[in-house]
Formats: sequence, C-alpha cells, structure tokens
Amino acid sequence: MFIEAKNINKVYFDKNNKPITVLNDINLSIPKGQFISILGPSGCGKSTFLSMIAGLTSSTSGEIIVNGKKVVKPGKDRGMVFQQAALFPWMNVAENVMFPLRKELSKSEGLKRAQHFLKMVQLSNYPTHYPHELSGGMQQRVSIARSLAMDPAVLLMDEPFGALDEQTRSRLHRQLEEIWIDTQKTIVFVTHSISESIKLSDRIIVMGTRPGTILTDITVDIPRPREQHRQQIGALEEQIMALLKTEIDKVIEEEQSYEADS
Repeated sequence: MFIEAKNINKVYFDKNNKPITVLNDINLSIPKGQFISILGPSGCGKSTFLSMIAGLTSSTSGEIIVNGKKVVKPGKDRGMVFQQAALFPWMNVAENVMFPLRKELSKSEGLKRAQHFLKMVQLSNYPTHYPHELSGGMQQRVSIARSLAMDPAVLLMDEPFGALDEQTRSRLHRQLEEIWIDTQKTIVFVTHSISESIKLSDRIIVMGTRPGTILTDITVDIPRPREQHRQQIGALEEQIMALLKTEIDKVIEEEQSYEADS
C-alpha cells in the first residue's frame, strides 16, 4: 500500500495533566492514486490524523508509512491544503505559488511552473493579483496550485472548502475532481460534509467521536460524474447519517455535560 497507518494512538494531556485519548488504534491502508475522504463529528481526530500523515504532528504510538518510508517530519512528497488559504499577503498570486520552489528552480523556471498550475486551477489571468484582490474560493485555488507545484505524491486537504458558500464549493468540487483525474495524485480529504465526501471520494472512512476510531470503511461505487446519480447518493447519505447519529449524540451529550459542570 502507498500510505499505511499502523496502530496509531494519540494522547494529549490537559492543564491538570489528565490524559485525553484523541485517536485509538487507527489502522488504514491507502493505495496509490486513490481519493479518500475522512468523515466524522467534531473532535474525532480527523485533522490530527491528517497532520500525522503530513509529519506536522507525531503519534504517541504506532507509525505512518508513505511510499515505503516512515513519516517523521514534513516532506516534499506530501502537500498540505488547509481550510484557510494561508497566502502571503505581500506576494502576488504567482509569487505565492512559486515560494516553495525558490531553492530548487530559477525564477524563470519557477514562474513557468506556477503558470502551468494556475492554468490548471483556472487562474491563469491572475498572476499579478494580490490575495486581498481575490475571493475566498480563488484564494483556495491559489493554495491548491501552490501545493501541486511542489509535485507531491500525496495531497492532504483539511476541510479546504469548509468556509466557502455552496455555489463556490460546488464549482471547486468539479475542479478538484478534474485535477485528481489529470494528475492521479493520492488525495486524503478531511471533511464534515457527507455529501462532499460522496461526491468526491473513492472511499469514505467514517470515524467515531473521541477517542477517535474508525467505524467503517465505505467504498463508493457510484459512477462519475455523480451528480447524475442522485438516488444512489441519497441512499448512501442516509446510510452514513444513520451511522453517525449515535456519534453526534455523544458529542452533544459531552458538550451539555461540560456546560453543566462549568
């Protein structure tokens, strides 16, 4: 397998030094070129697990292997796209995309690569614009282009469209699907949205609430483009929602208990 998570556990300690288990015995294998979504309620450890694959967070025990190598730190083989675009405001669009390449390519070579990926995300007319001149959706496309320009084997996406309106999100879904088909990158995509996960993914990993565990691994057999198969999408949405209902109820109970204790 291209990505393997073996017996991953993550424990934090609160201000009273009380251990809090965030992830419990996570085991997952992902083949090369697959689009996989990780879905679950708030606090189940989705983003923490993604950060571990990126090498930004370490596990308490267990290991993650990408392309035969144990992950111990961030690497060029893994590109990360966050919920917020995190662009440098003093750099224009092309400069933001070129930034990770500055030590590897000449300025002209970097610009050529930036232009290629800006065209892929349909922003080829905006290389000299600055982030504040772009919409939220356009900023996220710049962020995606920046990650793609590094030519990572794995693209890690942490709720990249969560803050966008529905129309913009739908448009970016189509673009991301096209990019995935063109590049054949392995994509691990964290989301709260059931419909988003069904629309984009080959597989959906459904996680339960804290301590985060894998409840089920669903293969999405609906043909692409999936908008044409609404009945199948609706049936799968209902299946996943029923599975998550108990977990969501647990989160609500925890929050109510916390408020009562406070």
